[in-house]
Amino acid sequence: MANQITGWEDTIVALATPSGIGAIGVIRLSGTKAIYIANKLFPSKDLSKQKTHTIHVGFIKEDDVDIDEVVISIFKNPKSYTGEDVIEIGCHGSPFVQQQIIQACIRKGARLAIAGEFTQRAFLNGRLDLTQAEAVADIIASNTAASQKTALHNMRGGFSHILKDLRENLIKFSALIELELDFSQEDVEFADRGKFYELINSASTVTKNLLQSFKLGNVIKNGVSVAIIGKPNAGKSTLLNTLLNENRAIVSEIAGTTRDTVEEVINIEGILFRLIDTAGIREHSTDVIELIGIEKAREKIKQSDEVIYLFDVNTESNEDISTAKKLIEDSNKNFILVGNKTDVPGEEKAAAKFAGNEVIFISAKGISNIDALKNTLVNKVVQGNINSENTIITNTRHYEALREVDKSLIDIKAGLDNSIPGDLLALDIRRCLHYISEITGDITNENVLDFIFSKFCIGK
Repeated sequence: MANQITGWEDTIVALATPSGIGAIGVIRLSGTKAIYIANKLFPSKDLSKQKTHTIHVGFIKEDDVDIDEVVISIFKNPKSYTGEDVIEIGCHGSPFVQQQIIQACIRKGARLAIAGEFTQRAFLNGRLDLTQAEAVADIIASNTAASQKTALHNMRGGFSHILKDLRENLIKFSALIELELDFSQEDVEFADRGKFYELINSASTVTKNLLQSFKLGNVIKNGVSVAIIGKPNAGKSTLLNTLLNENRAIVSEIAGTTRDTVEEVINIEGILFRLIDTAGIREHSTDVIELIGIEKAREKIKQSDEVIYLFDVNTESNEDISTAKKLIEDSNKNFILVGNKTDVPGEEKAAAKFAGNEVIFISAKGISNIDALKNTLVNKVVQGNINSENTIITNTRHYEALREVDKSLIDIKAGLDNSIPGDLLALDIRRCLHYISEITGDITNENVLDFIFSKFCIGK
């Protein structure tokens, strides 16, 4: 596969830390000439004679002109991130200095790396499979504890191990069935159909669980949009401000104060929630701007993942609640009923008034029972499934390939049930293996790799 990649033999260089002024920066070199190029710019020591995984301090120089005092780390192949000789130059965080060092490396024979090329080389050299390489990008992009945990699990090979075991077992049975075809005249069975049936059942369960995890994976990776809806003066803007712990939305006693949607993001237990404060929904209004806001609120209900219906326990009736529930259910959305302003009548009286409905009673203004609402939001979307030992699918490419794996397993099982000939069964097994290999990268092409790694940052 390595020979298919243009420029594979080149030694590449790039800034591995974010661009801009900082205390330090790290410049990475990888390739057969990495140590040679660094040696040309680092007269303090002969780096070619130094041991791998060692650090050296001195000046980077070009044409006897000092560029910067640096720390050079040596990682010799194959025990490096890319599987090649790697040099990392820790310099001062001046963009000017960093560019001087990079340009000096280029003049000595390196070329500038393209996006994701270091990780692409790690994949092509067998240091990572494709799912682990993609997990590297996920951990770089992680912005919550949940996304970090999921990416780390996959980077350590959690997902890869599941696929590897499945692939190896299928290959064994496939080989035995292929062997049967060579002895078709002898009418013998080398592959135990009973054990194979057990394997397919087990593989189907694992695949379906992975597919089901994709919904949670989307939540972890992209967050959850939550529309806060209700009548005017229910306290929607106050609730938003309380959840954010800041005065983000305008609050007043005048009905219809919120005319447009206000959106903010909050991190609750490692999950990002995009909270949307909407205009109060009421049937009769002569204010044109307010009517536009109400229509936007209805649109946000359709676009959101979850809906909080907030109501004033002092003015709302059970009939109003039924109408609101129907509105949300018609949009096919999950919803949470939240009764606000319980500081006036008291929670017990409010609970008695709305008996029969599953309601969380709060006081947004008095900051009462807000933690219960937060916990409910998290439980609604996570349902206790985030665990460092669980494999959760967050990648659409993996999901689509797993769907094909699932279809193939169904066909294999049907073939076993109907005792189809071994040559037809072998075709279904090969198709299943093909899609598993697409996920791990055992089967891929240059265009797919270019697309995947183009989404990485340059220095990774």
